Amino acid sequence: MSKTKYLMENDQEAQRLDRKTDRDRLVEQALWAGLRPGMRVADIGCGSGKTTGFLHELVQPDGQAVGVDASAERVAHARRTQSGQGATFVCQNIYASLEDLGTFDFIWSRFFLEYHRKESFSIVKRLSEILRPGGVLCLVDLDHNCLNHYGLSDRLQRAVCGVMKTLEEKADFDPYIGRKLYAYLFDLGYEDIQVELSAHHLIYGELSSTDAFNWATKVEVAARNATFPFDEYPDGFEGFQREFQDFFHNPRRFTYTPLITCRGRKPGA
Repeated sequence: MSKTKYLMENDQEAQRLDRKTDRDRLVEQALWAGLRPGMRVADIGCGSGKTTGFLHELVQPDGQAVGVDASAERVAHARRTQSGQGATFVCQNIYASLEDLGTFDFIWSRFFLEYHRKESFSIVKRLSEILRPGGVLCLVDLDHNCLNHYGLSDRLQRAVCGVMKTLEEKADFDPYIGRKLYAYLFDLGYEDIQVELSAHHLIYGELSSTDAFNWATKVEVAARNATFPFDEYPDGFEGFQREFQDFFHNPRRFTYTPLITCRGRKPGA
């Protein structure tokens, strides 16, 4: 089985992924999870490769970071921008066996499982197969994704909820993947499971250029691709897009998204 359509596919996706990656927060998460120098780490769903580059820095000296993504375009971008730092990148179908990648001391999957609602647990099982006994599997994802806004009109609230429901049903997107991560590791028999809950998006007051670009792209690409009818808007998607952007650029707006980071140690060391 393979997945051929990435929900956020667009010409600016590598740029969006690069801009929204916060090095300090990522380093904090990785060190909390147990990443250490000398480890061989896999970055699953590496996208633009920026995260892989940061993970590579953290495992020096003598460590190795391997970025894995199904998109040939994103892997090519990662090789152009990150390989000079020492990280390596592989274009790989995540729905197939990963054994040819070898084994790892630490596996990192961040903002990836949300795009694979039906197969997310099967993907985690395949990741576990290439993790050495005693190694760490760290899963990081959002919960109630894109659904926590205050200040929406009733019409806009219905449209946002309708878009997300449609993405669940038709695009295999999971707005609630974060709450499932602990159970995935528990069901696989992982030990020393730890969970951290924090805010990923916490947006109020004046809008930053990074948040403006990220959310404008989300609406333009994901909401348009959802094929939601937008029946309450006389001009359909364009009317929804205008109303959402007006809301989102209003400094009265309040938006947040919970981030769940879950790590566990594979038994058998």
